[in-house]
Amino acid sequence: MRHSKAFRKFSRSSSHRRALFRNMVTSLLREERIETTVEKAKDLRPIVEKFISLGRVESLHARRQAYGYILDKAVVHKLFTEIGPRYRTRPGGYTRIVKGGVRHGDSADMAMIELVGE
Repeated sequence: MRHSKAFRKFSRSSSHRRALFRNMVTSLLREERIETTVEKAKDLRPIVEKFISLGRVESLHARRQAYGYILDKAVVHKLFTEIGPRYRTRPGGYTRIVKGGVRHGDSADMAMIELVGE
């Protein structure tokens, strides 16, 4: 039984999985919409929402935490100047997952994860 096993491993090592999600968070915050598999989108959602909550708070500590995870300095700047203030009054639920079709190569279920517009 899978008690207390919250996240998927995606057949990757822990360092590869961390790099995968760092890249996906950076891309989602830069483009505000990315297409990926449903499972990756479901695991990406809580990570992205944590960083958007950090972006709502304008403090040096929050900014340094974001620099430690997000790969691009321009994306961190966008998080704290555009994305964070956009969701300042919203209590949560900053992302939306819209299921799409299947990928032709391996028939994986695809989804679009995007930031919710006001």
